[in-house]
Amino acid sequence: MTTTTPTRPDTQGTLDRTGEESTRGAWLVVMKREIVVRALNKTFLVGLLVSVAIIAALAGFMAWQGSKTESFTVAVVAGDAAATASVESAAAIPEEQGGGAELTTLEVPDDEAARAALADGDADAWLHPADGSDAGSTDGGWVLTGQAAPDSTLTRLLTAGVAAQALDANAQAAGTTAAELTAGGTLTTDRVDGDAVDSQTLFFASFALALLFFIGALGSGQMIAGSVVEEKQSRLVEIMATAVPLRHLLAGKILGSSVVALAQNVVFAAVGLAALSFTPTASILPSLSTSLVWFVLFFAVGFLGLAALYAVAGALASRTEDLQHTTTPMTMAIMGVYFLTFSASGTFETVLSYVPVANVVSMPVRVLSGDAAWWEPVVSLLILAAFAVVALLVSERAYRGALLQTGGRIGWRSALAARA
Repeated sequence: MTTTTPTRPDTQGTLDRTGEESTRGAWLVVMKREIVVRALNKTFLVGLLVSVAIIAALAGFMAWQGSKTESFTVAVVAGDAAATASVESAAAIPEEQGGGAELTTLEVPDDEAARAALADGDADAWLHPADGSDAGSTDGGWVLTGQAAPDSTLTRLLTAGVAAQALDANAQAAGTTAAELTAGGTLTTDRVDGDAVDSQTLFFASFALALLFFIGALGSGQMIAGSVVEEKQSRLVEIMATAVPLRHLLAGKILGSSVVALAQNVVFAAVGLAALSFTPTASILPSLSTSLVWFVLFFAVGFLGLAALYAVAGALASRTEDLQHTTTPMTMAIMGVYFLTFSASGTFETVLSYVPVANVVSMPVRVLSGDAAWWEPVVSLLILAAFAVVALLVSERAYRGALLQTGGRIGWRSALAARA
C-alpha cells in the first residue's frame, strides 16, 4: 500500500506580500501615537495654556495702554487770560489727534496759592509768566512749574498751546489773524511705499514671529529627540523595529510632531490676532494676517527638516544625558535664527529671507513690510522645501544607522556609514 503525502503549498511569497501591506500604513499609526502622547502630556498642556495666557495678557495691556487717557490739572492765576487761553489751546490738541490726554484749568488767587496747590497735589503744574513779567504779559515768555519735573506729555502740549496763544495774540496786535499768518504753512505726510507698516509695529511683529518660531521649533524638536532616546534607552525601539520599518517609524515621529508644533503656532497666532483686534494696532490686521499665513506655510515646510534632524540627534544618543551634546548644534542654530531675524534690516534681512531656516521668519516679515515682490515668498518657500527634502533624505539614513547602536554617543559619520 502506497501512502501519498499531500504537498504543502508555498505560502512564503503570500506572507511576504501580506507583511509588506500590513506595514505600509505603519507611519500613520506612529504619527497618531505621537500626537496623542504629546496632546496628553501635562508639561506640554500647561506650557500651552501659560503661553496663551501670556499672549492674551500682553494684548490686554496694550489695549489698556492705548485706551488710557492721562489727566492733568494746570494752575493759573485768576485773571491771567493769556495763561488760561494757552491751557485751552493745549487741551484742544489731544482732541485733534484722537485723544490721549485731558487738561483742566485750576484758577487760584495768587502765586502762593498756586504753589500750595502743587504741594497739596491739587495741580500737576503751574503755568505763569516768566520772572519780571506781569500777569497777562507774554513778553518774557512762560514758565511751567511743577512740584518735581513737569510731565513730558504735559510739557509738550503746553509748549504747543503757548505758541498758539502767542501767535494769535501777536496776530491781533498786528491787525490780522493767526490763520492768515499761517496760510500755506500746513504740512502733511506721505510715503512712497503706500500703506506699509510703521517701523515700530514691524519690529514687534518680527519679534513675535521669531518667538513663535523659537518656541515651536525648539520645544517640539527637543521632545522628538527625547522621545527617540527614551525608546532607545528602554530597548523598546528594538521591539518596534521588528514590526515597523525604521523609515516608517521616523516618518511617523516627524509628521506627528510637526502636526502638534504647527497646531500650537496656529493657536498662538489666532489668539494674538484676536487680542490685537482690541488694540490700537487693529488697522494692520489684514496685512498681519497675510504675513501669518506665509509664516504658517514656511514653518510647516521648514519644521519637517528640523524635526528629522532632531530625530537623528535623539538616535545618536544612547542615554538621556547625551542629548545635551547631540542637540547642541540644532539648539544653537535655532537660537541664531531667533536673534538674527527679529533684529535684521535692509540688505541683511533680504539675504536672510532666502536662507533656510531663517526665511521662516524673515520672508513673512518682508511680506508684512511690503518690501517683498509677489514672487519672492514663492521662490523662498521652494528653497526651503529643497532644504527639507535634503534634510529628510540624509536624516533617514543616519537615523536607521544610529537607532539600534548602543554603548555611547554616535557620530554623524558613523551613523551614515552604518548599514541598517
